[in-house]
Amino acid sequence: MKWFDNHKVLFSAALLLFVGLTVLVAIVPAMNNERINRPLPGAVPLSAEAIAGKSVFIANGCVACHTQQVRNVDMDKMWGQRPGIAADYAGITRTDLWRNTATLMGTERTGPDLTDVGNRQGNQAWNLTHFFNPRILVKESIMPAYPWLFEIKKEPAKGDVLVNVPAEFLQDATGKVVAKKEALQLVAYLQSLKQVKLPDGMPSPDFLYRRKQMDSTGAAGGTAAADGGELYAMHCQSCHQPNGEGLAGAFPPLKGSKIVLADSIDVFVEIILNGYSGRVSEGFGPMPAVGTNADLHPDEIAAIINHERSSWGNSAKPVSADDVKKIVELIQLQPKEQ
Repeated sequence: MKWFDNHKVLFSAALLLFVGLTVLVAIVPAMNNERINRPLPGAVPLSAEAIAGKSVFIANGCVACHTQQVRNVDMDKMWGQRPGIAADYAGITRTDLWRNTATLMGTERTGPDLTDVGNRQGNQAWNLTHFFNPRILVKESIMPAYPWLFEIKKEPAKGDVLVNVPAEFLQDATGKVVAKKEALQLVAYLQSLKQVKLPDGMPSPDFLYRRKQMDSTGAAGGTAAADGGELYAMHCQSCHQPNGEGLAGAFPPLKGSKIVLADSIDVFVEIILNGYSGRVSEGFGPMPAVGTNADLHPDEIAAIINHERSSWGNSAKPVSADDVKKIVELIQLQPKEQ
């Protein structure tokens, strides 16, 4: 074939083949995916602060250890109320003209999945303390500390966001720990990560490979009793600590708490279900709606309550799942404040 001897024809043919394949294999399918997959109605676009925080997230290598994908397997139920779908990522755009890094789904789950971390742990004070040194809150954590996102000031300026750090973690430094703008942006990004509820009538994908539970005789198919200690470790321990003593100036203690030990558990159930912000003026951060966000059932809430009422020297009478269920039903019937 003579056109092999003409480099202009040869390179033009190769270029035409490359462009044609790119259009057919990459561009057309991408446009089709964009057409059929739209963001869910309740999805909120990232704020400018959160977009900057996403860049901080990438720059500090967080994506190496944290995923943002709830798989359709039962073991992922703790990271979201449903498996992820394409629409969850449809509103994510390119970082800029030259860089894609749009979705940060990740490939390794060394640390917790962050798909719904804005609901699960959206407390700014907790996140900032955790970034400064994760061992302050989770003694066994293998996550690295990020002290360069903070500075020590002897005289903090008005408007500075102070971080509660125990003296033993300051390495003889004197002054107050202040969050830099990068730390605040990173928190803003994490607070924006919330799994959006599906529209009414839209079927939710199932979690597969559910583990069989055993009844008291060891036969499959029974309903295992909720483990209060395990549920506490999963949902409460990172703030209130394994010893129930919380963190001074940041998270209140449950050990000796009047609410925990009270004869009436109405307020206790309300706090677990819908969160609490009544002690913000005392320096304590607002508690997220753990029960609602994690879709805890009355028997699970009762198990957490009984664990807290019988641990760390606490001694109060146990409660039943039926007691909790009645209170939950009353709370859910109350009109929501607008």
